[in-house]
Amino acid sequence: MKRNIALVISYDGTEYAGWQRQNNQRSVQETMETALADLHGVPTALTGAGRTDAGVHALGQAGNFFTAMDTIPDWQFRDALNARLPRDIRILKSREVPESFHARRCASGRHYEYHIAEGRSCPAHFARFLWLVPRLPSLRLLNEMAGAVCGSHDFTAFTAAGDSSLNFTREIYHAVFLSEGPRTLFRIHGNAFLWRMVRSLLGTLLDTALRGGGKQAIQGILEAKDRGAAGPTAPARGLFLSKVDYGPEWGIY
Repeated sequence: MKRNIALVISYDGTEYAGWQRQNNQRSVQETMETALADLHGVPTALTGAGRTDAGVHALGQAGNFFTAMDTIPDWQFRDALNARLPRDIRILKSREVPESFHARRCASGRHYEYHIAEGRSCPAHFARFLWLVPRLPSLRLLNEMAGAVCGSHDFTAFTAAGDSSLNFTREIYHAVFLSEGPRTLFRIHGNAFLWRMVRSLLGTLLDTALRGGGKQAIQGILEAKDRGAAGPTAPARGLFLSKVDYGPEWGIY
C-alpha cells in the first residue's frame, strides 16, 4: 500500500518559471519531481497547494506525493530530498498523512506576504526579494485602504487576463501593512486567490494612495469588476507564499 507524504517547502523563485511544470523552462515542481524520481528510481508526481508565478518565492508552500517506500520514516524524506535538491529549494518538513489528503483541494486558506522598501534605505542583500519604490504612502492610509478588500468580494478587477476561474468571489480574512526595519510588509490571508490577485491588489493600493485616493476608491474598483479600473501589477520578486492552512485532522503542522 502506498503512503501519502506531505511536504512543507521553501524556495527562492528567482531562477524558476514558477511552480508548475513548464515546457522547456525550469520550474520548482519539475525540479522537485526530478529529485523524487532519483530517490524512488521511478517517476513520482508531486501536487502543490499553490501555483506560484515566475519569480515568486515561498516560505511555506505545501505539497504531497505517494510512495511505495516503507523503510524510510516520514521525517527522513525531508533530508533525503534536500540532499538531491538545489540550495534554492528546501524541504522544511515531511509528514505522512491520510491517503485522502490532497495539497490543493484540502487547503482551507493561504497566507501571502509582499516585501516593499524605499530604494534609498534598503540594504543590497534584500534587493532580489522585494520591490524597491521611490516612496511609500503612510501605513495608516494603506491599512485603511486594505480594510476595503477584507470580507467576501468579487475580485474580477484584481485578476490577470486569461484567468480561467469560473467564480471570481474570494474571501479575505485579513490584510495589513506592517513596518519591519527597512522594509514594509503587506500580509494577506484568504480562503483562495485568483491569478496574480495579490500583486494586482498591492500595485493598486500603492498607486491609488500615491494619487491621493483612499478606501472609497478601492471600493469603487471592486464594484467596477473591471481590470482596467485597477492599478498596475506589482513585480513578482517581492511576493512570498508564506503558509497554507489545513485542518488539524490532516496532521500537517
